[in-house]
Amino acid sequence: MPASSPAPLVLGGGCFWCLDAAFSLLPGVTGVTCGYAGGSVDHPTYEQVYTDRTGHAEVVEVTYDPAKVSLERVLAFFWQVHDPTQVGGQGEDLGTRYRSVIFHVDEVQRAAAERSRATEQADLAKPITTRILPLAKFWPAEDYHQDYFARHPERAYCAAVIKPKLKKLRQSLGAAAGS
Repeated sequence: MPASSPAPLVLGGGCFWCLDAAFSLLPGVTGVTCGYAGGSVDHPTYEQVYTDRTGHAEVVEVTYDPAKVSLERVLAFFWQVHDPTQVGGQGEDLGTRYRSVIFHVDEVQRAAAERSRATEQADLAKPITTRILPLAKFWPAEDYHQDYFARHPERAYCAAVIKPKLKKLRQSLGAAAGS
């Protein structure tokens, strides 16, 4: 990674298929990788993480071009793509693997995440449950999880959950571009 590129941001906010598809919409994002973080098992598999016994969350590693999108904008978008006030999952996706979390790799990311959470909390009536934690290790998910929505938009979960979410996010991004 060139010295001018920021460290990727590792975010959890529900199903990583949703996060992958959502962050792929954000201008300036150069890559999204589904994976696992925050647990105690090395080289976790989806089947292990699904049990909620590894401590891992489904996350995405987001890389971005700071000349096109700031860390602050990536974090602001994070709050749009999920409900940071829900405890124990997102929507019907329940379990600790679907928790809301920001994993930071340095003080810059930690401070930006703290500021971003405080800004978002000011606009919400319910408390944000999102944890901000140091990243010990990001484990990429199996290949079949990468770009899942792009490859399988017709699958039931994709059509029922991800597609409507992306429609709202596209409208939001369009409105932001027009302002």
